[in-house]
Amino acid sequence: MAVKFQNYYETLDVARTAPAEEIKQAFRKLARLHHPDVAKDKVSGEAKFKEINEAYEVLGDPEKRRRYDELGAQWPQGGATPSTPGDRPRGWSPPPGSESDFEFGGTGFSDFFESFFSGRRGGFDAARDSAGRRSEAGDFASPGSDIEADLLVTLEEALRGSQRKVTLRRPSIGREAGRANTYQVRIPPGMREGQRIRLAGQGSPGGGGAPAGDLYLRVRFARHPDLRVQGDDIHCDLDLAPWEALLGAKVQIPTLGSATTVRVAPGTTAGTQLRVRGQGLPRADGVRGDLYATVRIQTPETVSAEEQVLWEQLARVSPFKPRSEP
Repeated sequence: MAVKFQNYYETLDVARTAPAEEIKQAFRKLARLHHPDVAKDKVSGEAKFKEINEAYEVLGDPEKRRRYDELGAQWPQGGATPSTPGDRPRGWSPPPGSESDFEFGGTGFSDFFESFFSGRRGGFDAARDSAGRRSEAGDFASPGSDIEADLLVTLEEALRGSQRKVTLRRPSIGREAGRANTYQVRIPPGMREGQRIRLAGQGSPGGGGAPAGDLYLRVRFARHPDLRVQGDDIHCDLDLAPWEALLGAKVQIPTLGSATTVRVAPGTTAGTQLRVRGQGLPRADGVRGDLYATVRIQTPETVSAEEQVLWEQLARVSPFKPRSEP
């Protein structure tokens, strides 16, 4: 299977020399614009959101980015991997199991990502740990191997659950050669990163009457532009102006639903966590975790002449001492 090269720098609209912080900011800007909850065209927005996530999954990870840069420098002209192993670029590492790859659709990741960065495995010659045995007819019975692939799941899907149509086209060998199977995959509420959805008997067929392997879809959370997952809880940053932290304020913070308003108490300091109950992910008992907003105090990069006068006046009259005297 020829694999088309994905230009992740182009996807995020950054230069190849862009520092990590610039890549992060580019991702957040594009992810906010194309997030399915806010995109005007839901279908195209969802597709673009997945492309952006895939690009950041690689460029936002120093080791993956290094491997990607090495691979890109050696990619053959024409944008597709050669079909013969000897002609493949140095950096090509076929998934364990077989030189004949599987082609997935609907997982949220491109074939390029699946081949080089997902750790997907499977193949007709990737036997299970159990040894083969002879059947009553005298044929050698060999259980079919399992097949694994990553499934990109948004935090909204992890919260509410969803249905996903996934297709699997098998290698051009064996009984199922070239045939595409379509599965309606249910993503139940409360799924966690790393959990697997099992489709029994949908892996590689067994030999000599032995059972087929299974198909496993491993959940990978899509990066959210504002929210992070820690166990059952959701975390975000809450940027405040100095006067909001000092005087108190009511501010909006993002959630997995509509934004919610929280009260910032007067004298709030940087690093303070504001807790919103029941705005995390569902636990096993159905009760949702919490949302934590961590305060960051931001100062303006530039000020007007009038503001400069006011800041200087405050500095003169305030008895506040941020540092202990030596």
